[in-house]
Amino acid sequence: MTLAAPPRQRPLSRALLPLGLMFFAVGISVAVVFPFLSLFLSTAVHADPVQVTVFLIASPLTGVLVSSVVGRVSDRWPIRRKILVGAALFGVVGSLVAMFVRDYWVLFALCMTAYAFAGSLFPQSFAYARQILERDSPGQAAMGISALRTVFSLSWVGGPALAAVLLDVGGFRLVYGLAAATYALAALIAVVWLEEVEAPAPSKTAEPSADAAAEPSAGPEGPRWVLWLTIVAFVLMQVPMTLGVQALPLYIEQDLHSDASRAGLILGLCAALEIPLMLGLGALTTRFKLQTLILIGGACGTAYYAIAWVAPNLWVLAAGQVVNALFISAISGVGITYVQNLLPGQPGRATTLYTNTFPIGSVVAGPLFGVAAHFGYRSAFGMSTALMGAGFLLLVVTAMWVRPSRAATYPTR
Repeated sequence: MTLAAPPRQRPLSRALLPLGLMFFAVGISVAVVFPFLSLFLSTAVHADPVQVTVFLIASPLTGVLVSSVVGRVSDRWPIRRKILVGAALFGVVGSLVAMFVRDYWVLFALCMTAYAFAGSLFPQSFAYARQILERDSPGQAAMGISALRTVFSLSWVGGPALAAVLLDVGGFRLVYGLAAATYALAALIAVVWLEEVEAPAPSKTAEPSADAAAEPSAGPEGPRWVLWLTIVAFVLMQVPMTLGVQALPLYIEQDLHSDASRAGLILGLCAALEIPLMLGLGALTTRFKLQTLILIGGACGTAYYAIAWVAPNLWVLAAGQVVNALFISAISGVGITYVQNLLPGQPGRATTLYTNTFPIGSVVAGPLFGVAAHFGYRSAFGMSTALMGAGFLLLVVTAMWVRPSRAATYPTR
């Protein structure tokens, strides 16, 4: 009797190198534009406050809708590489138009079309990475996803600063020119270096799972509410991430009686801690259950916002960045794989569900920031603590329905 040889795993570095370059290009294209979008609309386009608000709300909501449709389509046919190329080219077109056009309604139409499709590049890149890593290094898929998420974070370390320099040198034309160039680089990498992958095979029978080393097994279908409550939990935890950043400078100035510019130092400290922690958590995914790491991250997030809520001075806030960075590293790094493992046969849809929690959380944070402006900016961290606690409790509840050594299939219709 001849036993079949186990599939040969390729070195993880071979899979990560082209994907890492893709993620860095995607990250730079977003990092140079997004932080200055409201400034661009206000000063270069001369949009009034109402128009800016409508733009900033419509843009993420349209992106959520388009990314959701693209995510479902990408799981049905073997076209994920083509989607990456197309989304990157939409980004090139959108950025080139924004270089020269200053008409509000043209740009608004652009955000509802070209940029909405370009926004699917981020979740589709993770979905593509998931399929490649599962094929080439299945035991290290979660670690690879965390490493790629770290590369994306690295692009945000230098991207906004580079955009600020370009603004001083040549204005928004240079900023959007760089965005167009990086989108073009992402398209080139996808065309030259990436191969097309097959449509993911649907998982027919399984139980809810969040383990990296998932394997198909017989069993009843997992209840759909587990998946959706997990997504709601991530949305609840994304809101404080946006609200806290928005309120931080004013909180430091008005409540902690320090210079508002110290917010940059606090955020920079957190970002510096995130990178090694994200890599470390990625390595730990080969030894610990994903839900354990996610729950630790959620607990750290709740603890940080509670610390920030009662912080008497800037030093306590700075010390709290250790647990804040651990929270962000777990939710942003391991969280992607956690949701992907809840829908193993639909990486496009799963990744899109996760990444959509970012814009939805940003939209919800807007009105809460207005509430904080009325009652005091310390209240922003009180509301964030409550939201984080609710999200953490939802993760605890849903994690009890997840079997760590099994793959998952949820009803899709």
